[in-house]
Amino acid sequence: MILIPVKNLGSAKQRLSAILPQASRTELGEAMLQDVLVAVAEFGGDDVSLVTSDPFAVALAAKHGFDTVRDDANLSETDAIAMATTVCQDRGIRKTLVIPGDVPLIEAVELATIYATSPVAGSVLVPAHDRRGTNAIFRSPAGLFPLRFGNDSFLPHLAAAKATGQPCVVLSQRGIGLDIDTAQDLRQLASAPGNRSSQLMARKFLEQSVAEITSQAISATP
Repeated sequence: MILIPVKNLGSAKQRLSAILPQASRTELGEAMLQDVLVAVAEFGGDDVSLVTSDPFAVALAAKHGFDTVRDDANLSETDAIAMATTVCQDRGIRKTLVIPGDVPLIEAVELATIYATSPVAGSVLVPAHDRRGTNAIFRSPAGLFPLRFGNDSFLPHLAAAKATGQPCVVLSQRGIGLDIDTAQDLRQLASAPGNRSSQLMARKFLEQSVAEITSQAISATP
């Protein structure tokens, strides 16, 4: 089962608040989720559930024929996945792959690689590009070790995976590795090859930002 946690998109991407208003951050969050689900649908190698109560995400999941595990608490990615993992275990689902909804450059082939390299019992970790966060976690069985997401989750996840005594594969994946949290991340998304929905939006937002700064500079000139 592929699990994709999605918090309320109406308050998405707070770390980008210095450069984008909330309406733009919500729009970006929705576009990134669309790009992720397109890649997941193209992969088609496992069942998919979005862990969310966000109306846009619920509707998008239905559009792709994906299930939804309701997360009415909307507390954190960690709490959402802990709850969804229990649901999977109760349903007899042995394996889970957790990916976030803000890795818009994800490729179907990257998902295929994760499954191709996954051990029968053990885990696969895909770190963020800075090797601080964890952008994909495969576990077999589903509750092999608890997940704790955050800015510096990769090393704790790696330690937890190794502590199980089961094989742990660490994969570097260019697309999955880029999650969008900072202005630099947004610039990387905009400059990457391709014309995904989130890329077009990132380019538009950055152009608007440059235009506003230029306008302010001209207005401030004596």
